[in-house]
Amino acid sequence: MKRIYSVSLILLSLQFSPLVVLAAPFAYIANKDSNTVSVIDTANHTVTATVNVGNLPVGVSVSPNGSRVYVTNQASDSVSVIDAASNTVTATVAVDSTPTGIAVSPNGSRVYVANQLSDNVSVIDTASNMVTATVAVGSGPSGIAVSPSGNHVYVTNNFSNNVSVIDAARNTVTATITFANANAPQAIAVSPSGSHIYVTNSNDSNVSVIDAASHMVTGTIVVGTDPQDIAVSPNSSRVYITNLSSDNVSVIDAASNMVTATVAVGRYPYGVAISQNGRRVYVVNFGDRNVSVIDTVSSTVTATVPVGNGPLSFGQFIGTDAVFVDGFEPF
Repeated sequence: MKRIYSVSLILLSLQFSPLVVLAAPFAYIANKDSNTVSVIDTANHTVTATVNVGNLPVGVSVSPNGSRVYVTNQASDSVSVIDAASNTVTATVAVDSTPTGIAVSPNGSRVYVANQLSDNVSVIDTASNMVTATVAVGSGPSGIAVSPSGNHVYVTNNFSNNVSVIDAARNTVTATITFANANAPQAIAVSPSGSHIYVTNSNDSNVSVIDAASHMVTGTIVVGTDPQDIAVSPNSSRVYITNLSSDNVSVIDAASNMVTATVAVGRYPYGVAISQNGRRVYVVNFGDRNVSVIDTVSSTVTATVPVGNGPLSFGQFIGTDAVFVDGFEPF
């Protein structure tokens, strides 16, 4: 039997219910030469705030609920913790030498930092903002990613040309992935489906495709010159690669491992991230001090947003949709 509610009851319920507003996610751009983070509202593509952080900020990762933003400061050997509601730094965590890549675990409890000149990974507890473990990896760790299950952490070792696989429960390296035609592995990303791992090899201008179950390389894809960062679409169907010296983005079809489009962007594109709904790709152009916004349907640039000096934003720098209740901070 269908339930019938009176109009007066519905109106009364709405009158005394809290106001819930769904806000568009924000993009956080680390400006290496300004020592700041530009906060972009992705609804209107305008910078709404600028946050001072440490020296030479490079890597960015947003917590799964969008409430915190973590930024690596290479010259300060630290991580800035930004409160996304107030756009202020609420903590600074000391790590080892030259922190570069950074990633948050799927449950938001841990942050993993690749310290490039210490050859290790710092594990930060997000409740206390304290380093609780340090894991030795290969030489020159750069990019870092966590599996969707949270069970494994993958680290590219830029100088030793391999990938360290960390068991997240034990904070120990349980495997090392080596592959041919991989010189200077830079960024790493795991598909949301958890089935594949993608690595950019900056000196060889290609991307290695790794089977996540077997840790075997299943493909090598030629892209533009000097590929840097990497992002996978929410449905795992497309992979986006920034090519620093080609001034473009390669779009890879994940089913065929073929480049299906090449999108011209600004000078020296570095960081790349995809909106939660998969409709837009954000590319950080180091040389032009701006961000190109790509429509994923047409593979064309539809907007350009000016930011600070020397922008990089290496990592997942776009948050999730934020929910505000009666104008208060997201939960």
